[in-house]
Amino acid sequence: MRELIFATHNQHKSDEVARMIGDLYNVKDLSQTGIEEEVPETGNTLEANARQKARYVYDRVGQSVFADDTGLEVEVLGGKPGVHTARYAGPECDSDKNMRKLLADLANEENRRAQFRTVICLKIGESEYLFEGVVKGTITREFSGEEGFGYDPIFMPDGYNQTFAEMPMDEKNKISHRGRAIEKLVEFLRRMGDAQ
Repeated sequence: MRELIFATHNQHKSDEVARMIGDLYNVKDLSQTGIEEEVPETGNTLEANARQKARYVYDRVGQSVFADDTGLEVEVLGGKPGVHTARYAGPECDSDKNMRKLLADLANEENRRAQFRTVICLKIGESEYLFEGVVKGTITREFSGEEGFGYDPIFMPDGYNQTFAEMPMDEKNKISHRGRAIEKLVEFLRRMGDAQ
């Protein structure tokens, strides 16, 4: 089976994506490639970060690779935290601190509209392809649920009365931003495989 490197150290993301790609490719994350350092992501946009990460890993391993960057974009905050989603409460922060800062920033706001957006860059040789997934929803007023990671306990997708953290992973994958971007990636990989 062909290998595809996923430029992440995040085991949650790696498991989620491997389940979605299934038997199409053997997906390996960075822990299986010997890359232990943090992959640089210094871009000003999700697209720039996804490209930067894919190129960095490709240059190190010389194999087809994909990288993603995800941002939570809150309407009343002008799209923030956006590209700074993972470090919203500061460079040494964690998910709990990030969520607490966001809830504090929105404490007096009625407009709690937000969207998660994922951009994936697939690098095969010299060619690069971008895929985007978006899910719209609202920021809740308190934490709810034990599943998922990141901001999942405070994000409720449109059409649901549960946060991402209250949903089983398979259900979340069907509607999530990363799930939608991965679907586009998988569709592209299938078409590419069929063409060979």
